[in-house]
Amino acid sequence: MALHESAEMYLETIYLLSQTQPVRSIDVAEHMGYSKPSISRAMGLLKQGGYVTVDDDGFLQLTDSGLNVARKVFERHTIVSRFLMKLGVEEATAVEDACKIEHVISDASLAAIKAYLEK
Repeated sequence: MALHESAEMYLETIYLLSQTQPVRSIDVAEHMGYSKPSISRAMGLLKQGGYVTVDDDGFLQLTDSGLNVARKVFERHTIVSRFLMKLGVEEATAVEDACKIEHVISDASLAAIKAYLEK
């Protein structure tokens, strides 16, 4: 299943929320500002794709595949945000822009940015 930007965002959100709490669909909806039906449909698709499991109590768990995608998207977000801030972009703008860029940046460009930041 090829993941769209929205699916990557859902996985990243589950990943981030799960760092501090058990996560349910309602938590994802509230964090992202989406309706419960939208989240429910997305979680169903992610579950079908093998990226998320849902237990009997409604708690979401990333599968190994889901976790790999979420970590990759989060890393991209973090690296691009840091790079933009290093260039002098205000943090709020850098974070917002990184959220858009993280889904389209090539691995080669990301590697170059990461190498630049590590100098």
